[in-house]
Amino acid sequence: MKNILLLGSTGSIGISTLDIVRTFPDQFSITGLTANENIDLLIEQIKEFNPKTVVIRNKEKAGELKNRIGNKCEILTGDEGLIEISKRGNYEILVSAIVGFAGLNPTIEAIKQKKRIALANKETLVVAGELIIELCSQYNVELIPVDSEHSAIFQCLKGENKNNIDKIILTASGGPFLNKPTEELKNVTVNEALNHPNWKMGNKITIDSATMMNKGLEVIEAFWLFGLPKDKIEVIIHPQSIIHSMVEFADGSIKAQLSTPDMKLPILYALTYPERYSYHGVRTDFKLLNQLTFFEPDFDKFTCLKIAYEVIDEGGVAPSILNAANEVAVEYFLKGIIKFNQIPEIIRYALDKIFNHQRATLETIFESDFRTRELLKKKLN
Repeated sequence: MKNILLLGSTGSIGISTLDIVRTFPDQFSITGLTANENIDLLIEQIKEFNPKTVVIRNKEKAGELKNRIGNKCEILTGDEGLIEISKRGNYEILVSAIVGFAGLNPTIEAIKQKKRIALANKETLVVAGELIIELCSQYNVELIPVDSEHSAIFQCLKGENKNNIDKIILTASGGPFLNKPTEELKNVTVNEALNHPNWKMGNKITIDSATMMNKGLEVIEAFWLFGLPKDKIEVIIHPQSIIHSMVEFADGSIKAQLSTPDMKLPILYALTYPERYSYHGVRTDFKLLNQLTFFEPDFDKFTCLKIAYEVIDEGGVAPSILNAANEVAVEYFLKGIIKFNQIPEIIRYALDKIFNHQRATLETIFESDFRTRELLKKKLN
């Protein structure tokens, strides 16, 4: 029996993780759950999975949660609660499914507890990739990617010599605006941007997919996760999302990992690695697939992807500035305050204005994150 601490249980990855736990009740149990503010769904999860401790990040919701569940489990609050529950050590696997910068500190604490990290929170590696990789090496911790693309690369590389890699190929759906002319992007609505053709995800990551910043963050994540230079990390548009990513080797052969798009598969692999459990929840019928198509991304149209590649060269805390600026810009777009095509403009503005410390320490990462958010909130308000 493997005990799981699930950060972000009410989001799409969290819900899928609990589906896996539900399918394998003799293999997995839940020791802790965390949510931002979705009290109703969290209470349902508490009743079913009986965690010892839960964290509600929105402190104003803590009283309501306490009134509704009584003494059924311990309740912690805020980012302090996320850190505390991660320090407890009463689990074997941390599933980090929190969206955004908030996932960094609890992941660091879990690494120090020498727990396996099933990482769905890509921002952790984006803003602090070098530190996280060093800590995993120091504490001898397994870092297993949950993102479908990085899970695919991880699986393709099993048993291979890293020196034989010619390049990795991250596939991207292209989002809802793949075929929309660039000049029309300024007029897209929030609902249009949230209408992803293949994946059912939370609002923030869905907007990131529409701007292709999601793929940009994955390029930075892959840079740290697989230790490859950026010129060996290629992005290709694959609208069907059947091939989740590929590796091309020195001899020209290519390995690809394929399946019907469903996040339960990479989650299950991260929980059971290096084993594969028998699972019939997702199956792919190739007789029903009419075509698999591929396109080169338009870097002029999807500027966010271009900026992400540039940030790798800038180094230092530039990825932290990029991430914070993107989180603020997406928040203000979802509120209807800025237009869709202003998101990359705001990110570039922040990168130009905030000093880039060339040494990314926890202190400089948090400082740059704070300064970026303050700068942009003043500008946009």
